[in-house]
Amino acid sequence: MNRLVRWLEDYVLPLANRLGQIRWLVALRDAFVSLMPITIAGSLAVLIKSLVEAAKVHLGWNAFAFAMQPFVSISNLVWRGTFSLFAFFFALALGYQLAKAFEGNRLAAAIVSLSSFALSIASFAKIKFHGDSILIRDAFDISQFSTTGLFTAILFGSAGFFIYWACYKARIMIHLSANLPHAEQAAFDSMIPAIIAIFSVGGINYVFQVLTGQYFGDWLLTSIQMPLVKWGQGFGTVLLVTMLVQVFWFFGINGLGVLSPILDSIWLTAQNSNITAVRNGHVSPYLWGRGSFDVFAWFGGAGGTLMLIVAILMFSKRSDYRTVAKIALAPGIFNIGEPILLGLPVVLNPVYLIPFVLAPIVNVAFSYWVSVMGLVNPVQVAVPSIMPPIIGPFLACNYDWRAIVLSIVDMLISLAIWTPFVIVADKIADTNNPKTFFTTQF
Repeated sequence: MNRLVRWLEDYVLPLANRLGQIRWLVALRDAFVSLMPITIAGSLAVLIKSLVEAAKVHLGWNAFAFAMQPFVSISNLVWRGTFSLFAFFFALALGYQLAKAFEGNRLAAAIVSLSSFALSIASFAKIKFHGDSILIRDAFDISQFSTTGLFTAILFGSAGFFIYWACYKARIMIHLSANLPHAEQAAFDSMIPAIIAIFSVGGINYVFQVLTGQYFGDWLLTSIQMPLVKWGQGFGTVLLVTMLVQVFWFFGINGLGVLSPILDSIWLTAQNSNITAVRNGHVSPYLWGRGSFDVFAWFGGAGGTLMLIVAILMFSKRSDYRTVAKIALAPGIFNIGEPILLGLPVVLNPVYLIPFVLAPIVNVAFSYWVSVMGLVNPVQVAVPSIMPPIIGPFLACNYDWRAIVLSIVDMLISLAIWTPFVIVADKIADTNNPKTFFTTQF
C-alpha cells in the first residue's frame, strides 16, 4: 500500500499540479462554470415541459395540462434564450475568462472570441417546406449556436483570443493622449489587436473552405467533436475518468477542478444533446452525461463519502471519528465532501485509499450497465450539484422512479465497500494512539 501511494505521489501528483497551472485549462473550466445559471434555467424549462406532458399522457390530467400551457410557453422561451444558444454564450465566457487569466481587456477579448466563433460556422440554413429542403443563404442555423458548436467555440474562441493577446502585449495599437477617458482609451488600445485577430481567424476559415469545400465548424463537428463524445460513452473511458478524479482528490487536489475541461467538453456536450433531444420529443442519443457521475457515484462529494459518514455513524466506536462525521453529515447530504475529506481525514490517509477509489468505480460500472440494459433513463436534465441523493437522480433522469431505486442500490454498494475500512481504521487508530484520529495520516 505504501509503495502504491509513493508511486502515485511521484508520478500522478506532479501531473495533476501541472494541469492545474495551465491557464488555458483554468479559463476553460471557469467558462463552463460561469454558464451554470443558463444551464440550470434551460433544464428547469425541460422539467416543466416534461412534467406537463407526463401528467397529460400518463395520468390523464388534461385540465392541469391546459392550465399549465402558459408556463410551457414561457419554458419554451427560456429554452430559446439559454440552451439553444449555449455555444454562443460559451464563446463570450471563454474570451472573458482567458483575458482574466492572461491579464487582458476582458470585454474586448469576449467580443473577439464571439466574433471568431461566429465567422467559423456555416452562414446558411436549411428548412423543410412541404417535404422539400430549401437552402437559405446569409442565415445562421440556430442549432450551430447550441452544444453542436461547442468545439468550434473552444477552438476559434481560443485562437482569436491568443492572436489578440499577442498583439496586445506587443503594444500593436493606436497610441493616443493619456487624457482620454478610460473607456475610450481601452477601446482604442484593443482595436488594432482585435481587428488583426478577427481577420486572422477569418483568413484561416477562408483557406480551409477553399481547400476542403466545407466550413471549419462543420468539419470540427463531424471529425472531432462527435467522435470524442462517442468515445466518451465507452465503458473504459468512463471508469478511467472516475479513477483519475479520485486519485487526484486523494492527494488533496480537486480532481473535478483539474479534469473539468475534459468532463465538460465531452460529457456535458453529451448531456446537453440529451436535454435537447428530450425537449424536442426524441430519444436521448447518449448513455452517459456529465451529471451521471454526480448522481450515481459522487453522492456526498467525490468518493461517495456520504456513505463513509453513514458507515462511521453506524459502526465506528471512536468519539472523535463520530464527531467529525456528525459535523460533515449536513454538508454531505448536499454533496459537499470537503468537511469529511479534510476533517477525518480521507486525503493522504492510506487506510481509506482503496474504498475512496473503488466505491465510485463500482457505482459507475453498475450504473453504466443498468443504463445499457435500458433499466433507467440516461441523465436528461442538468440539476444543481448540491441536489441531495435520491432527489437528484429522480430529477436528472426526467422523473424516472427507477433512478431512485438505482441511487439507493448504489449507496448500499458504497456503504458495503466503506464499512470494513471504517472498522479497520478504528482498530489501527486504537492501536497506534487511542487519543487522536490523525495517526493514520502521512
